[in-house]
Amino acid sequence: MIARLRFFVTGFLLLSGLILLLNTSCKKGSGDKAGRQFEFLNGADISSTPELEDAGVVYRDSLGEAEIFSILKRHGFNSIRLKLWHTPERGYNDLAHVAEMARRVDEQGMHFLLNFHYSDWWADPGKQFTPKAWEGLPLAVLKDSLYQYTRTVLETLDGQGTPPEMVQIGNEIRTGMLWPVGQVNGEFDTREQWDNLAELLIAARQGVLDGLSRPGEVSVMIQIDNGGSNSLCRTFYDSLMVRDVAYDIIGVSFYPHWHGRLDSLELNLADITQRYDKEVIVVETAYPFTLGWNDDDGNIWGSEKSLHEGYPPTFEGQVAFFRELRRIVQDVPNGRGIGLHYWEPGLISAPGRGSPWENVALFDFDGMAVPAMDAFTGNE
Repeated sequence: MIARLRFFVTGFLLLSGLILLLNTSCKKGSGDKAGRQFEFLNGADISSTPELEDAGVVYRDSLGEAEIFSILKRHGFNSIRLKLWHTPERGYNDLAHVAEMARRVDEQGMHFLLNFHYSDWWADPGKQFTPKAWEGLPLAVLKDSLYQYTRTVLETLDGQGTPPEMVQIGNEIRTGMLWPVGQVNGEFDTREQWDNLAELLIAARQGVLDGLSRPGEVSVMIQIDNGGSNSLCRTFYDSLMVRDVAYDIIGVSFYPHWHGRLDSLELNLADITQRYDKEVIVVETAYPFTLGWNDDDGNIWGSEKSLHEGYPPTFEGQVAFFRELRRIVQDVPNGRGIGLHYWEPGLISAPGRGSPWENVALFDFDGMAVPAMDAFTGNE
């Protein structure tokens, strides 16, 4: 009798293991997210990759031509940030493109940061336009639409085996999001409007958690633009704190062109990580290697006024800038500086397609990786 029981139990365990193996193998992604450990995120936002590849952009490093994922990885990058627009007019940056890019991130074994813009187009401090599908909705209905949409996106990514390790709910939302309901700047800087924004963020975060099969493995980020301004950061994150808005990571942008000096950034990161008991990522940054031009598009960083004192627009100046920026983030007290993300390192010109970002990319005008790529990741 005991022998028969042992045979039955052994057979049951073997069958259970086989079913588990089959279920796991049916996932399109690697399914090994929980086993990936990243001490420091060396990241890049390469959301424009599908459009650039369609335009014929070619990237190279000392080993020859390769797709941008491969080049970034062998130069020390371990995280990819992808933006998502709700219903973009031209198709790029929609869920279908993001899902395909997520598969490529997963194939490389890299960390995946999903960035919701909650707009049909660019969202930043100067514009946070509500998707056309949600225009005119009252707060209660807008919250539900936001929750359902966020949840559906995460269910889609989770269902194909490529759930993000980190999710950003809104892009550079210092002035709010989903205007005018969640707008908090100028005449909209009122208690009621801040309450609206808090409710929207709470709904978005819940959508993230409810859309994942393993919600305990995701971190939620809230990002604003000006990492060099302590007063702006305190005003924003204090307003969330008093309204009990839960999140895990503070995200800030830091471009000297708009956000000041490195020493101001250093002081601010030390303060806000202690004040809010949060880790921080400089989730957008860039710096030029030249003020020259390679096409007829006007460059955003086109004059000396764009530069940080002490860091000329040369390969050497770009390297020095990122060495110092990396030091600042890694030296945030108590190890709370956990990463850097370069914004669009591959956004160079292509035949018939100019780029206003060509001189601040991490590839030169010929598509060759520049020295700052290794300085940015500490891969020197």
